[in-house]
Amino acid sequence: MSNRHQLSKPDADITNYEWEVTPPSVKIVLQQLEQFLQQKQQTLERVKAENNWLREQLDLRIDRQAKVPKPQLPEVILWATIGLILTIGGTFIPAYTIALPWQWGEQGMHIETLRVSYQIGAVLLIGCVGGSGAAFLSQLAYVVLGLTGVPIFDRGGGWEYILEPNFGYLVGFILGAWVCGILAFTSKVKLRLLAGSSLIGLLTIHFIGIIYLAVLTYIPGLNNELNSLGQNIITYSFNPLGGQLAVVCAICLIAYLMRKMMFS
Repeated sequence: MSNRHQLSKPDADITNYEWEVTPPSVKIVLQQLEQFLQQKQQTLERVKAENNWLREQLDLRIDRQAKVPKPQLPEVILWATIGLILTIGGTFIPAYTIALPWQWGEQGMHIETLRVSYQIGAVLLIGCVGGSGAAFLSQLAYVVLGLTGVPIFDRGGGWEYILEPNFGYLVGFILGAWVCGILAFTSKVKLRLLAGSSLIGLLTIHFIGIIYLAVLTYIPGLNNELNSLGQNIITYSFNPLGGQLAVVCAICLIAYLMRKMMFS
Protein backbone atom coordinates (compact mmCIF):
# COMPACT_ATOMS: atom_id res chain seq x y z
CA MET A 1 0.00 0.00 0.00
CA SER A 2 2.89 2.36 0.69
CA ASN A 3 4.11 2.13 -2.92
CA ARG A 4 0.65 3.11 -4.18
CA HIS A 5 0.64 6.30 -2.12
CA GLN A 6 4.17 7.21 -3.27
CA LEU A 7 3.03 7.41 -6.90
CA SER A 8 1.30 10.69 -7.70
CA LYS A 9 -1.63 11.05 -10.08
CA PRO A 10 -0.42 11.90 -13.61
CA ASP A 11 -3.55 13.96 -14.31
CA ALA A 12 -5.72 16.05 -12.00
CA ASP A 13 -8.86 14.86 -13.81
CA ILE A 14 -8.35 11.37 -12.38
CA THR A 15 -10.35 11.00 -9.15
CA ASN A 16 -8.76 9.67 -5.98
CA TYR A 17 -10.96 6.58 -6.14
CA GLU A 18 -9.94 5.84 -9.74
CA TRP A 19 -6.31 6.24 -8.86
CA GLU A 20 -6.72 4.10 -5.74
CA VAL A 21 -8.13 1.17 -7.66
CA THR A 22 -5.56 1.44 -10.48
CA PRO A 23 -3.15 -1.51 -10.41
CA PRO A 24 0.39 -0.65 -9.23
CA SER A 25 1.94 -1.96 -12.47
CA VAL A 26 -0.20 0.46 -14.48
CA LYS A 27 0.76 3.30 -12.18
CA ILE A 28 4.46 2.51 -12.65
CA VAL A 29 4.03 2.46 -16.45
CA LEU A 30 2.17 5.78 -16.37
CA GLN A 31 4.88 7.33 -14.21
CA GLN A 32 7.61 6.09 -16.55
CA LEU A 33 5.70 7.49 -19.54
CA GLU A 34 5.35 10.81 -17.76
CA GLN A 35 9.09 10.94 -17.02
CA PHE A 36 9.84 9.96 -20.62
CA LEU A 37 7.62 12.77 -21.92
CA GLN A 38 9.27 15.27 -19.58
CA GLN A 39 12.71 14.24 -20.84
CA LYS A 40 11.59 14.57 -24.44
CA GLN A 41 10.10 17.98 -23.69
CA GLN A 42 13.39 19.12 -22.13
CA THR A 43 15.31 17.76 -25.14
CA LEU A 44 12.94 19.59 -27.51
CA GLU A 45 13.38 22.88 -25.65
CA ARG A 46 17.16 22.46 -25.71
CA VAL A 47 17.10 21.78 -29.47
CA LYS A 48 14.91 24.85 -30.01
CA ALA A 49 17.35 27.00 -28.03
CA GLU A 50 20.30 25.65 -30.06
CA ASN A 51 18.42 26.30 -33.32
CA ASN A 52 17.70 29.89 -32.28
CA TRP A 53 21.37 30.42 -31.44
CA LEU A 54 22.50 28.94 -34.76
CA ARG A 55 19.98 31.11 -36.62
CA GLU A 56 21.26 34.23 -34.90
CA GLN A 57 24.85 33.32 -35.75
CA LEU A 58 23.90 32.65 -39.39
CA ASP A 59 22.05 35.97 -39.62
CA LEU A 60 25.09 37.79 -38.21
CA ARG A 61 27.40 36.09 -40.69
CA ILE A 62 25.12 36.85 -43.65
CA ASP A 63 24.82 40.46 -42.48
CA ARG A 64 28.60 40.79 -42.22
CA GLN A 65 29.04 39.34 -45.71
CA ALA A 66 26.44 41.72 -47.15
CA LYS A 67 28.06 44.79 -45.65
CA VAL A 68 31.02 46.43 -47.32
CA PRO A 69 33.64 47.79 -44.89
CA LYS A 70 34.05 51.54 -45.08
CA PRO A 71 37.47 52.67 -46.37
CA GLN A 72 39.78 54.05 -43.71
CA LEU A 73 41.27 57.55 -43.98
CA PRO A 74 44.62 56.41 -45.53
CA GLU A 75 42.69 54.47 -48.19
CA VAL A 76 40.45 57.46 -48.89
CA ILE A 77 43.45 59.76 -49.36
CA LEU A 78 45.19 57.20 -51.58
CA TRP A 79 42.16 56.70 -53.82
CA ALA A 80 41.47 60.44 -53.91
CA THR A 81 45.01 61.03 -55.16
CA ILE A 82 44.65 58.30 -57.77
CA GLY A 83 41.30 59.74 -58.83
CA LEU A 84 42.78 63.23 -59.24
CA ILE A 85 45.62 61.90 -61.39
CA LEU A 86 43.26 59.80 -63.52
CA THR A 87 40.86 62.72 -64.01
CA ILE A 88 43.64 65.08 -65.09
CA GLY A 89 45.10 62.49 -67.46
CA GLY A 90 41.71 61.43 -68.80
CA THR A 91 40.84 65.03 -69.65
CA PHE A 92 43.38 65.08 -72.48
CA ILE A 93 43.11 61.47 -73.73
CA PRO A 94 40.43 60.97 -76.41
CA ALA A 95 38.38 57.79 -76.25
CA TYR A 96 38.31 55.39 -79.19
CA THR A 97 36.44 52.20 -79.99
CA ILE A 98 36.35 49.54 -82.70
CA ALA A 99 33.80 50.38 -85.38
CA LEU A 100 30.69 48.22 -85.49
CA PRO A 101 30.78 45.42 -88.13
CA TRP A 102 28.17 47.07 -90.37
CA GLN A 103 30.40 50.16 -90.48
CA TRP A 104 33.46 48.36 -91.74
CA GLY A 105 32.59 48.65 -95.46
CA GLU A 106 35.63 49.27 -97.63
CA GLN A 107 37.85 50.19 -94.68
CA GLY A 108 37.32 46.88 -92.89
CA MET A 109 37.80 46.70 -89.16
CA HIS A 110 39.01 50.09 -87.97
CA ILE A 111 39.20 52.36 -84.93
CA GLU A 112 36.99 55.41 -84.63
CA THR A 113 36.69 58.17 -82.08
CA LEU A 114 33.88 58.41 -79.54
CA ARG A 115 34.23 62.22 -79.63
CA VAL A 116 34.75 62.33 -75.87
CA SER A 117 37.72 61.94 -73.55
CA TYR A 118 38.26 59.43 -70.77
CA GLN A 119 37.62 62.16 -68.20
CA ILE A 120 34.08 61.05 -67.34
CA GLY A 121 35.32 57.48 -67.02
CA ALA A 122 37.96 58.50 -64.49
CA VAL A 123 35.41 60.46 -62.47
CA LEU A 124 33.03 57.51 -62.14
CA LEU A 125 35.71 54.84 -61.86
CA ILE A 126 37.06 56.32 -58.66
CA GLY A 127 33.53 56.38 -57.25
CA CYS A 128 33.02 52.69 -58.10
CA VAL A 129 36.38 51.61 -56.69
CA GLY A 130 37.38 54.14 -54.04
CA GLY A 131 34.02 55.06 -52.55
CA SER A 132 32.15 58.29 -52.02
CA GLY A 133 34.75 60.02 -49.84
CA ALA A 134 37.65 59.49 -52.23
CA ALA A 135 35.49 60.37 -55.24
CA PHE A 136 34.29 63.60 -53.65
CA LEU A 137 37.79 64.71 -52.58
CA SER A 138 39.41 63.88 -55.91
CA GLN A 139 36.91 65.93 -57.92
CA LEU A 140 36.88 68.79 -55.43
CA ALA A 141 40.68 68.94 -55.68
CA TYR A 142 40.43 68.80 -59.48
CA VAL A 143 38.03 71.75 -59.68
CA VAL A 144 39.92 73.82 -57.09
CA LEU A 145 43.28 73.24 -58.79
CA GLY A 146 41.82 74.23 -62.15
CA LEU A 147 40.29 77.41 -60.75
CA THR A 148 43.58 78.44 -59.16
CA GLY A 149 45.14 78.59 -62.62
CA VAL A 150 46.57 75.12 -63.20
CA PRO A 151 45.62 74.34 -66.84
CA ILE A 152 44.00 70.98 -66.17
CA PHE A 153 40.58 71.76 -67.68
CA ASP A 154 40.07 71.01 -71.36
CA ARG A 155 40.06 74.76 -72.07
CA GLY A 156 42.75 75.81 -69.60
CA GLY A 157 42.08 77.04 -66.07
CA GLY A 158 41.73 80.09 -63.83
CA TRP A 159 38.86 81.77 -61.97
CA GLU A 160 37.38 83.12 -65.22
CA TYR A 161 36.61 79.52 -66.15
CA ILE A 162 33.44 79.73 -64.05
CA LEU A 163 31.87 81.60 -66.99
CA GLU A 164 32.61 78.76 -69.40
CA PRO A 165 29.47 76.86 -70.42
CA ASN A 166 30.97 73.50 -69.48
CA PHE A 167 32.00 74.56 -65.97
CA GLY A 168 28.68 73.34 -64.57
CA TYR A 169 29.60 69.84 -65.67
CA LEU A 170 32.88 70.13 -63.77
CA VAL A 171 30.92 71.10 -60.67
CA GLY A 172 28.69 68.13 -61.43
CA PHE A 173 31.76 65.87 -61.23
CA ILE A 174 31.90 66.50 -57.48
CA LEU A 175 28.31 65.55 -56.76
CA GLY A 176 28.08 62.87 -59.46
CA ALA A 177 31.21 61.06 -58.27
CA TRP A 178 29.99 61.25 -54.67
CA VAL A 179 26.56 59.80 -55.54
CA CYS A 180 28.18 57.07 -57.63
CA GLY A 181 30.51 56.18 -54.74
CA ILE A 182 27.64 55.91 -52.25
CA LEU A 183 25.53 53.66 -54.47
CA ALA A 184 28.46 51.47 -55.57
CA PHE A 185 29.19 50.46 -51.96
CA THR A 186 25.67 49.69 -50.76
CA SER A 187 26.42 45.95 -51.01
CA LYS A 188 28.99 43.47 -52.22
CA VAL A 189 30.13 44.17 -55.75
CA LYS A 190 27.80 43.27 -58.61
CA LEU A 191 28.20 44.37 -62.21
CA ARG A 192 24.62 45.66 -62.41
CA LEU A 193 25.16 47.62 -59.18
CA LEU A 194 28.21 49.37 -60.64
CA ALA A 195 26.39 50.00 -63.91
CA GLY A 196 23.42 51.54 -62.12
CA SER A 197 25.65 53.61 -59.85
CA SER A 198 27.67 54.94 -62.77
CA LEU A 199 24.56 55.74 -64.80
CA ILE A 200 23.01 57.69 -61.93
CA GLY A 201 26.33 59.46 -61.38
CA LEU A 202 26.48 60.40 -65.07
CA LEU A 203 22.91 61.71 -65.05
CA THR A 204 23.69 63.73 -61.93
CA ILE A 205 26.62 65.36 -63.72
CA HIS A 206 24.46 66.30 -66.68
CA PHE A 207 21.68 67.56 -64.42
CA ILE A 208 24.06 69.96 -62.64
CA GLY A 209 25.58 70.97 -65.98
CA ILE A 210 22.20 71.79 -67.51
CA ILE A 211 21.18 73.85 -64.49
CA TYR A 212 24.43 75.81 -64.79
CA LEU A 213 23.82 76.33 -68.50
CA ALA A 214 20.38 77.74 -67.70
CA VAL A 215 21.90 80.16 -65.19
CA LEU A 216 24.50 81.39 -67.69
CA THR A 217 21.90 81.66 -70.44
CA TYR A 218 19.16 83.52 -68.62
CA ILE A 219 21.12 85.81 -66.31
CA PRO A 220 22.28 88.81 -68.38
CA GLY A 221 25.97 89.66 -68.38
CA LEU A 222 27.34 86.27 -67.35
CA ASN A 223 27.99 84.89 -70.81
CA ASN A 224 26.75 86.81 -73.82
CA GLU A 225 27.78 84.05 -76.22
CA LEU A 226 25.07 81.69 -74.96
CA ASN A 227 21.83 82.47 -76.76
CA SER A 228 19.79 79.27 -76.85
CA LEU A 229 19.52 76.91 -73.87
CA GLY A 230 18.22 74.11 -76.07
CA GLN A 231 21.19 74.34 -78.43
CA ASN A 232 23.60 74.44 -75.50
CA ILE A 233 22.03 71.30 -74.02
CA ILE A 234 22.42 69.54 -77.35
CA THR A 235 26.05 70.63 -77.58
CA TYR A 236 27.18 69.86 -74.03
CA SER A 237 24.84 67.02 -72.98
CA PHE A 238 23.13 65.29 -75.88
CA ASN A 239 26.02 65.10 -78.38
CA PRO A 240 28.65 63.60 -76.02
CA LEU A 241 26.21 61.32 -74.18
CA GLY A 242 26.59 58.33 -76.50
CA GLY A 243 30.37 58.31 -76.25
CA GLN A 244 30.20 58.81 -72.50
CA LEU A 245 27.88 55.83 -72.11
CA ALA A 246 30.36 53.69 -74.06
CA VAL A 247 33.16 54.82 -71.73
CA VAL A 248 30.96 54.12 -68.68
CA CYS A 249 30.35 50.56 -69.89
CA ALA A 250 34.10 50.00 -70.08
CA ILE A 251 34.88 51.46 -66.67
CA CYS A 252 32.09 49.42 -65.04
CA LEU A 253 33.79 46.24 -66.20
CA ILE A 254 37.19 47.51 -65.04
CA ALA A 255 35.75 48.56 -61.67
CA TYR A 256 34.07 45.16 -61.28
CA LEU A 257 37.34 43.30 -61.83
CA MET A 258 39.20 45.65 -59.47
CA ARG A 259 36.59 45.27 -56.72
CA LYS A 260 36.73 41.48 -57.10
CA MET A 261 40.50 41.57 -56.65
CA MET A 262 40.00 43.82 -53.60
CA PHE A 263 37.43 41.32 -52.18
CA SER A 264 34.83 44.07 -51.78
